[in-house]
Amino acid sequence: MIEASDLTVKSLGTCRIDSPLAPLLAQRVRSFHNVDEGDKVLFDDTMSAMTARNAAPNELPGFEPAGPRRKIFFDPSKTRAGVVTCGGLCPGFNDVIRALAMELYYRYSVKKVYGFCNGYQGFIAKYGRDVLDLTPEFVSHINEQGGTVLGTSRGQQDPGEIVDCLERMGINILFIVGGDGTLRGGLTITQEIADRGLKISVVGIPKTIDNDIMFIDQSFGFQTAFSVATESIRAAHVEAQAAPNGVGLVRLMGRHSGFIACYASLAKSDANFVLIPEVPFSLEGENGLLCHIRRRIERSGHAVIVVAEGAGQDLIGKASNETDASGNVRLTDIGMYLKQRITDDFREAGLELNLKYIDPSYAIRSVAANPYDSVYCIRLAHNAVHAAMSGRTEMIVGRWNARFVHVPMPLAVRQRNQVDPNGDLWMSVLESTGQPPVFR
Repeated sequence: MIEASDLTVKSLGTCRIDSPLAPLLAQRVRSFHNVDEGDKVLFDDTMSAMTARNAAPNELPGFEPAGPRRKIFFDPSKTRAGVVTCGGLCPGFNDVIRALAMELYYRYSVKKVYGFCNGYQGFIAKYGRDVLDLTPEFVSHINEQGGTVLGTSRGQQDPGEIVDCLERMGINILFIVGGDGTLRGGLTITQEIADRGLKISVVGIPKTIDNDIMFIDQSFGFQTAFSVATESIRAAHVEAQAAPNGVGLVRLMGRHSGFIACYASLAKSDANFVLIPEVPFSLEGENGLLCHIRRRIERSGHAVIVVAEGAGQDLIGKASNETDASGNVRLTDIGMYLKQRITDDFREAGLELNLKYIDPSYAIRSVAANPYDSVYCIRLAHNAVHAAMSGRTEMIVGRWNARFVHVPMPLAVRQRNQVDPNGDLWMSVLESTGQPPVFR
């Protein structure tokens, strides 16, 4: 259970400097874009959940609301900021970079904003990575392209060397844009900063194309990802309908969480079977997946299967001992495995099969953000700047129950956000596809 203490955000000290935004805030109507320091966004949003806690309203756990403060911790004229992007590519990286630089420069008059290239390697001398000057002119149009102008990398680096670099360059604020591994790396950086008694703010903007960061409504890039993924499902459906006993098999991203597979399948409604890591399935037997695919073909003449990359790993055999630079276990390709098993099953049954396999993963990761995600990235970046300038640290910005909030990093990486097999999202998938709850 989440307690109020879990939601406490660390601060570098008392804010004594008038914010450059203070005159603007004073002109706003009450409660509009004006953060009440004593307010909070309740963690539980249902009456039953709040009643179960049996606590007074002021004792209920809640997130610190995001937004500009009237007083800030850092003197803008003496502040230097750094930005780093880490992990796999995701739509919206450049939107975040641009919005961070523009907000710092134009709203807070912070004139020195640096971009560290190729993830955490950018801080380490032996790699010799570039450091870019993120001027308004440089970032002006980067949001129109996919990827990240800063480049990226995976894997942890020595936090001591990273903080050495921050000290040498006089960096007061570091924005880290990345997923679970990036945020865990951020925790080691904040610990090193604290051990040295330094006043450096570290604020994260969570990036995960799989939408698997906890305690935020949604991560940036996710809407773009599942929107683009629907085109692959459409293509698979067209191919399957065009051939006798046609099967379209689409493998989508989702190592541990099947959100992209679920949302893309619901958005297009052409999928007949959706397979995700959170719901185990069997291939063999009267109620196994292979039998259900054959029945579908006999009944309708075609079938579309959508599988998340982390689904069915237990079926393939011994788990891989290999890991990538981020420490993630290398998955066996479930898409190719299913393709072979379906092909073998139809051959053994003496049935014709025309199977088309589509894996759009890298094409999805590299596109520019759609309009929704572009707006979301801007708002996340603005709130990250507000938080950092007010001296908040070891936290991420996110949205909870439609409100932008500050989430402590330790809480954000405590567990992984996954599809609830008993929740309404998975129920909607089952209703849309008509597939059985389990394949056993």
